[in-house]
Amino acid sequence: MKTASQEDYARLVEQKFRPIKMQLQEEIIASGLFEPKVVYGYFPAQAEGNDVIVYEATRAGASALHELLRFTFPRQREGRKLSISDFFAPKSAGKMDVIGLSLVTIGSKASEETQRLFEGGEYTRYLYLHGLSVETGGGAGGISSQENARGARRWGQDSPHIRDLFHQKYQGSRYSFGYPACPNLEDQTKLFALLHPKRTSESS
Repeated sequence: MKTASQEDYARLVEQKFRPIKMQLQEEIIASGLFEPKVVYGYFPAQAEGNDVIVYEATRAGASALHELLRFTFPRQREGRKLSISDFFAPKSAGKMDVIGLSLVTIGSKASEETQRLFEGGEYTRYLYLHGLSVETGGGAGGISSQENARGARRWGQDSPHIRDLFHQKYQGSRYSFGYPACPNLEDQTKLFALLHPKRTSESS
């Protein structure tokens, strides 16, 4: 597809790949293969150097807030030399900011099925299913983008056009650990400590 002309690309999408996608979506809905879930929370937060301090969510005044944990983000070595922490109100200013955090999953069934397809040599179907599970609105990445945009709507910072969802045309950015701006994958354990996904799943 990367080498196709613009006309060939549009034709292949409409005549070949869109029908494949639609059929796969119908099969997934019928089989219950996707089990998308999300748990999220909003927490008081401030920046201190390269750290984002996360406080316990409470109605108490800022002086009474209890620090839960910190995320430490690297700083760019070139250009503007920014860190994610620069986009939060600094602790020294005495103002409180808000950080929205989320954990998403498409469920274990999808992973088990893609592994079965791969091990069985069904590579084309494996790629289609894997792509749909991680990149579209039915997948973890899509869920995260939708959740981020929903948060933007809550704070009145969204775009009125749904097509802008995946082009980040709203205030606020979504990062996942593993991005260059937040490369420490071990920090995902901090998300679990804050959001308690297992407790939420058991109570739902």
